[in-house]
Amino acid sequence: MPDRRHVPHPRPAMPDQRERASTLDLEFAQLTDLGRVRTNNEDYLGHIAPQTPAQARSHGWLFVLADGVGGGRQGEVASQTAVETVTAGFAKSPATETLGSVLTRLVKDANTRVHETGIAAGSVGAGMSTTIVACAIRHDRVHVAHVGDSRCYLIRRHAIKSLTRDHTIANEQLRIGVVSATGSANRHALSRSLGSELFVSVEVNDFALQPGDSLLLCSDGLHGAVPDGKIASTVAAAPDLTAAAANLISLANELSGGDNVSVQLIRIRSVERMGVYRGRPYKLK
Repeated sequence: MPDRRHVPHPRPAMPDQRERASTLDLEFAQLTDLGRVRTNNEDYLGHIAPQTPAQARSHGWLFVLADGVGGGRQGEVASQTAVETVTAGFAKSPATETLGSVLTRLVKDANTRVHETGIAAGSVGAGMSTTIVACAIRHDRVHVAHVGDSRCYLIRRHAIKSLTRDHTIANEQLRIGVVSATGSANRHALSRSLGSELFVSVEVNDFALQPGDSLLLCSDGLHGAVPDGKIASTVAAAPDLTAAAANLISLANELSGGDNVSVQLIRIRSVERMGVYRGRPYKLK
């Protein structure tokens, strides 16, 4: 039987309907699947949901997805270690720390943990590594941190845009003009990943959100098989996020199925509009 796991999405306690219109409110679904070829699932998903409106304002929501590098290097251990390190650290992060700083610090911590776990595992586990993409959502913005080629997309009014850039050798060569978009033999080889080295460069950006926006975190089992436009139309056509996640998985397996496939779908119902004055956020009327 294929390893097909749907992870439930508990909702935190939220304010009444009148207050909700001016606060961050979202729904989400997440799903991971073996695919049609692999015998084990090296993808791993995690999230942290605020339990009160106060936590939603001080910490926000966190979503994390990791895709372990396969072969004999225990990719499933690397991905689980990375996600659990980030989620555990996020829950303990100080409310005064900016989300960009939190994500950078936690992904670097995850890199250290994966690297040390690989060394401790000896010859079999040495060199274990994983990709990671994490997004933290608070007020009216999303902060995205990533290493590797797992992606975060923004889907807005049926248009889709990647908020991450793949850290692959081919993409780096293309960026500096060494090869064409289709001319690299290292199309899928990663230029950076978690755990492969003691230190890692984490790419972090933040973006404004609008009510009705959807965010999609996914492994390359999805975006390597399904064109971006088809991803957007599949999400738009589904009756709800759970169905959309299942339809994306099925489509990836139909078009390829050669890799594990994982998705986290988040839909923004409302946002809390914020401004910043002298580094301090304040609520806009």
